[in-house]
Amino acid sequence: MPQLIPSPTTIPVPGGKVIDEHVGAVNTPDAGLQSSVSVAHMKAPAGWSEPFQTPEFDEVTVVLAGQVIVEHDGGTLIVDAGQSVITRGGERIRYSCGPEGAEYVAVCLPAFSPETVHREDEA
Repeated sequence: MPQLIPSPTTIPVPGGKVIDEHVGAVNTPDAGLQSSVSVAHMKAPAGWSEPFQTPEFDEVTVVLAGQVIVEHDGGTLIVDAGQSVITRGGERIRYSCGPEGAEYVAVCLPAFSPETVHREDEA
């Protein structure tokens, strides 16, 4: 039977980024999907960035507005609105955004969790 998800859960993070999780361990813990996939709508302000990470999950990022910048060991990708990027579990990556900020949807397989993202300590 289809299951309506009436609203996301906002997950607080530093740096002004807003994460609204629609599906995952926080918003739908009883849906049977909490460990297999997470889907979140994100808004990041201009100048936002996060530490490098080496997650255990694959991530599909669909950029709706602005730019998402993905630094990786082989260089840097600029992902503009209307484009997408796939990062693979085990890759060392760092997300940031362009001068106008960014709005995007992230789908993580298996689901995102703080224990499996492996963010590096900030200097």
